[in-house]
Amino acid sequence: MRTRFALLCLTIILLGLASLAAPARATQSPTPTPTPIDPYAELTIEHLAGRFYGAGELTIQDTMATLPTFTRYLVSYPSDGLTIYGFMNVPTTRPGPYPVVIAVHGYVDPDDYDTLDYTTRYADALADAGFLVLHPNLRGYFPSNDGPNLFRVGMASDVLNLIGIVQQTGGLSGPLQQANPRAIGLWGHSMGGGISLRAITVNPSVRAAVLYGSMSGDEQQNYTKIFEWSDGTRGRRELDVPESTLQAIGAIHHLERIQAAVSIHHGENDTLVPLDWSIDLCLRLLELEKPVECYTYPGQPHTFYGEGDAQLIARTITFFDQHLRQRPETLP
Repeated sequence: MRTRFALLCLTIILLGLASLAAPARATQSPTPTPTPIDPYAELTIEHLAGRFYGAGELTIQDTMATLPTFTRYLVSYPSDGLTIYGFMNVPTTRPGPYPVVIAVHGYVDPDDYDTLDYTTRYADALADAGFLVLHPNLRGYFPSNDGPNLFRVGMASDVLNLIGIVQQTGGLSGPLQQANPRAIGLWGHSMGGGISLRAITVNPSVRAAVLYGSMSGDEQQNYTKIFEWSDGTRGRRELDVPESTLQAIGAIHHLERIQAAVSIHHGENDTLVPLDWSIDLCLRLLELEKPVECYTYPGQPHTFYGEGDAQLIARTITFFDQHLRQRPETLP
């Protein structure tokens, strides 16, 4: 009996020690459901309007040409971690500081693009008239870096960063010493017009903008056309975005933010970008009582020529003179 009792006690002791040695079973917490990341949140007008632009400085890389009325330089500047190249025309026939016009080119196949592209003649005409002109290549156009560009918001950021650099360093010692940071205008053709429209919707300090044969501020319209032009190779991703997101991204739904005077020009024989888009934008801005002038050009295609082109240039210079040069508060 004693032996059996001793064995029983030993068994109980061993079981107790085993229970002490055994690891406690962890209590599992419920796995939290991850908050979905909105891939389009940083593309909205609201987000773009709330972020900072203009870190870094413009750098002169080379002198491209010394002409009778201005000097042309190859320049570069930082934009959201990328290096963007372009050219700058600085007037030489009158004392500065000069009002600044940022000229934004339309779509060109990147394989065919050259820094002195088809819009150079407009930049040169503005420099002849005494405006300091900056003409960025934009991302994806050699020798600029490439980078994210859904809805061309990346390109708009390249322009907004350039505006920021002019505002922060214009008038100071350096490449932009002759630039008036309080007299900035935009000029954009086609794709560049759409980019400029987004930029003035985001940045209320831009004084004036010329939109020439401009893409729409309605992204559904834009990418339906781009899908058509490219035989379905471009635009599908943008067209798959929900309608509510398109409204948050598209400038056409935020025109009340615009403070710039706007000058709209469109050829009546434009077979690429519909004339109706410019007419619609004009009517919307008039309804909002924004300062806007609107011109159509009989017989002119998407890119003007001859008398119509000369008239466009003359009207552009008059417009920028009025809104960038003649307003006393633009003086340093």
